[in-house]
Parts: sequence; C-alpha cells; structure tokens
Amino acid sequence: MTQPNLSLVDTDPAELAVDAIVIGLHSQPDEGGALLPAAGAESIAAAFEGKLTSTLALLGASGAPGEVTKLATLGTISAPLVVAVGLGDEPSGSAPKLETLRRGTGAAVRALAGSGTVALALPLPDDEDAPSVLRAILEGALLGQYKFAGYKTKPQPNRRDPVAAVQVHVPDAGDAAAAAEVTRAEVVARAVRLTRDWVNTPPNLLRPPQFADAVVAAVEGTGLEVEVLDFEQLKAGGYGGIVAVGQGSEAPPRLVKLSYVPDGVESPKRVALVGKGITFDTGGISIKPAAGMWEMKSDMAGAAAVGATMLAVAALKPRVAVSAYLAMAENMPSGTAYRPGDVITMFNGKRAEVYNTDAEGRMVLADAIARACADGTDYVFETSTLTGGQVIALGKRIAGLMGSDDAVERVRVAGDEVGEPAWPMPLPDEVRKGMESDIADISQTNSNLDRAGHMLQGGVFLREFVAEGVEWAHIDIAGPSYHTGEPTGYWSKGGTGVPIRTLLSVIDQLG
Repeated sequence: MTQPNLSLVDTDPAELAVDAIVIGLHSQPDEGGALLPAAGAESIAAAFEGKLTSTLALLGASGAPGEVTKLATLGTISAPLVVAVGLGDEPSGSAPKLETLRRGTGAAVRALAGSGTVALALPLPDDEDAPSVLRAILEGALLGQYKFAGYKTKPQPNRRDPVAAVQVHVPDAGDAAAAAEVTRAEVVARAVRLTRDWVNTPPNLLRPPQFADAVVAAVEGTGLEVEVLDFEQLKAGGYGGIVAVGQGSEAPPRLVKLSYVPDGVESPKRVALVGKGITFDTGGISIKPAAGMWEMKSDMAGAAAVGATMLAVAALKPRVAVSAYLAMAENMPSGTAYRPGDVITMFNGKRAEVYNTDAEGRMVLADAIARACADGTDYVFETSTLTGGQVIALGKRIAGLMGSDDAVERVRVAGDEVGEPAWPMPLPDEVRKGMESDIADISQTNSNLDRAGHMLQGGVFLREFVAEGVEWAHIDIAGPSYHTGEPTGYWSKGGTGVPIRTLLSVIDQLG
C-alpha cells in the first residue's frame, strides 16, 4: 500500500472540506472526569455551541489515550464527521507527550480507513517544541495508515482502503520549517513501511538471495554504494559464522553492504549499522518447537530495518558517513547443516564452539560486526531479533540494550524521544567466564547458565567481535520488531519497523 498524500493547511478547521476531521480530547480528573477539547479544536467546539464534549461523553468518550470516538456533524461544520481521539489528562505543558500524540494520531487515521481525505486539528504549540510535536503527528498519521497488501485472491467485501490523503492543520502552511518536517516524515515513514513489508513477506518468497535482491533494487538510484557477497565469496572471505548458519539451506546466504559518504564533509564521523537477516529460523539441528514457529519469518527484522534506514540516510543526507551490513541466511536442518559441537572460525580469526544451532543470530552478526570494524568505523549500532530472553525480561515494547556507555546512552535517549524505548542491560563478567570453551576461544552460549540470562549471553558474545576503541551498542528487538496482537496506536499487526527512527535519531546526534 502506498502512503497517503500529506499536506499542511492553515484554513479554519471548521471550514475544511474533508471527509473527517480529527481533534484531541482530554480527560480532567480534577473536574470529575469532565472532557476538554484539546488545543486546535477551538473553532469546532464553538460550532457545537458548547455541546461537543457532552455529546462525545454520551457516545462513551472518556479521553483515555488512543480512544477513538466518531460523531456525525450533521452540517454543524464543513466535514461530515468529527473524530475525537483521547490524549489522556490535560497536559501541564503546552502539548501532550509526544508518544501519546503519535499513537493517538495513528489510531485515529487507522480508524478512518475508507475515507478519502482526513484533516488533523491536533495540539501544536507555538514554542521551541513545535517541530518535534509536528513530527510526532506526521509520523503517527503516516504509520497508522499502513496496511500490508497481503496475498488474498478474492475481493474482501468488508475491506476498507486506508486513508488516501491527510491534511495537518498548522498556524502557517507556508512555513519552511514545517514543510521540512513533512519531507522528513515522508522519508522516514517510507523506510518504516518498507521494513514492515519485508518483515511481513512470507518466508518462501523472501529467502536470502531474494532478500538481497530486494535490498539492491530498493536502493537503486539513491547514490548508495552496494556490495553483495554470495556463498562462494563468503567462504573465500572467511565469514565462518554466516557460512555455518547458511550451509544447511538450499537458499545460500548473503552479506549485503550499503555505504553512504556525505559530500563536502572533511573527516566525517563513521557509523556502521549491522542487522541480523535470518529469513527463517527453524533452529537448525537444535530445532524449535512447532508452536508459533511461523513467526520466525520475522527473524530478519534487524537487517530489514538497517537496509531501510540506509534509504532514509541517502535521502536525508546527514553529515556522517554511514555503512550498513546485512547478514542474511536461512537456518535449516539438513545433512549439510552446522551442528552442536562444531568449532567455527569467524571473520576476525576467533574460533567459537557451537552449543546450540538455534543461537544462530550471534554467529552471523559476529562476522558482520568484525567486517564493519575491519573496514574502519567509530561506532557500531547493531540490531537483531536475537533472544527470547529479551521478551521475557522486557516484554514486547521495550528493546534490550547492551554495549559501551556512550553508544548505549545515545540509543537510549534517541529511543525515548521517538517512542522506541530501549533499556540498558549489563554484560556481567560471570556470564563471560561461563562462556570459556575447553577447545576454542569462546563458546557460543553459557552452558552453565543454559537459558538464564540468555539476552546477556548474546551481548557478551557479540562484544568479542567489536574492535578495540570502537563505541558499540547491541539492540535486541525480539519483542518490539513484530506485533502479534491487534493493531494499536501506529502499529499494525506484524512488522513494526523498530528501530529505524531510533537509528536515524542517533545519526542526527552524531552529525
């Protein structure tokens, strides 16, 4: 599905000739739960002559965050429908929290599927916070409208197409800074939506060679430099981890490198993005239980996010040199699959003893991280659906975050700003001690702990492949990369696009 046409308007919201207009609605606990129209809805509230909130209350509106209530206007204003989205308690500052706005906007736009043009008259302060608030509204609208096209062969009688056009009410539609936010939001949303498409694609249609081809096709014409290593080149190049994981499948592995260098910047900071691209994970010889295994089509979400981030980088042109390394493989059991007990020589020469072939992500990532460091970089930001331990520890919305202090703090701050939270976790010495191997440099997992601290084991293993002096962060997105529940906020069911907006924010920081 294409994303909606996005534009700015400064016409009185009550006079906009659109199919629906979205306003914000606050609850007031200190006023007995009374409702209050949010800033931006003044002219619409006036048109209802003081009866807007009482009518919405009769329809069940409470102002709870993300709650959507529809009201036919019956000619009171130009739009035939007012849609009130809950924004929680009346804010103490000039606007609600950014994530509340982002999620509320997404929920409202998604609820209006079937509409042609929708206008948003939501709180927008006139202070230094205005750009970030506008960005949250724009991103929420574009991402909330997303719907995966799917593969159904028959028309669906109750299907409603996503909103085709969104108008955002601002004080001055000709303001250059506001227009720049529209351009950025369109670029970022396009990257997130592409990631969602890739993650949602069935695994038989996106095996490593097809995934690599799709990435190459997506970046064509962007100016990014592209390098693709096939199976024979990976073997010749010493990428033992990627080769080991991929050798069990008839669809051979790939390593895709994408590079961007800014024009006119002398000695720019260098950032390497690394993503896990396991297009399907059976667990290999250490095979997974059958229940829920279909979700392992999303085990390439890290590589998808990294590849799509580079599309946004090429369009936004930061003053930072950025390279991306997408390690792609399919982890299958067969007569050629790697085994528990194998010793694998990795790209940087270290040897790892395999205990569990279902811990394959760290094997391909270790090679990609080592290659990034060999190419030369100041920062490595790696993201992957690495461990079920992340979900157990932090749930489905908060990523696990490990690495060096500076890089970890940058990711944490950026994630909080864009609504992709990540929680710093330790890399304990005792976990590393338990990964000493009798016959190799390191064991792939800690046999003493088994699955205890499994998220930390993944981070400890990856640290072994980061070159000295390189700042690094490992972002475990096993939970937040794929949403299995009903649509909520600006998340649809399936791939989410996490952590693209975090990575772009970090790159902005470094520029």
